[in-house]
Amino acid sequence: MLFGKKNRRIQRILVVEDEPLVAFDAEHLLADSGYEIVATTDLVSEGLAVVNSDVAVDLVLVDVALSDGSGIDVARAAHGRGVPVLFVTGSCPEGAREVAAGCLAKPYPQRDLLAAIEVLETMLGGKTPRKLPGSLSLFAKTA
Repeated sequence: MLFGKKNRRIQRILVVEDEPLVAFDAEHLLADSGYEIVATTDLVSEGLAVVNSDVAVDLVLVDVALSDGSGIDVARAAHGRGVPVLFVTGSCPEGAREVAAGCLAKPYPQRDLLAAIEVLETMLGGKTPRKLPGSLSLFAKTA
């Protein structure tokens, strides 16, 4: 089929977000865009449980300030397992650049979330993205 579904490296996403509306919107936007949401949680402990389980995860979207700790801990665990991480937060953490691909600054338009994932997809394919969404800051090469 000439216009078949695009093969993605990123298909299964873990969302770790403590703002219910942001989590709900992200979950539904991503699912409607063909991504599989493996879990949505608002706790570091639950995010760590998913990352450290046998559940396949291709990308972790994580807020930094969570009720039971720092999303940076989830990012470290995911990075240690070779899973790309994108912080989705109002304040991008300086001390966590080595464990994440970048940061999508809140508030962001929904299209920027999808565009940010496409940027990571491009980078995972060994290519340089042409354009970054305005609310995305890249930390390091993701490959």
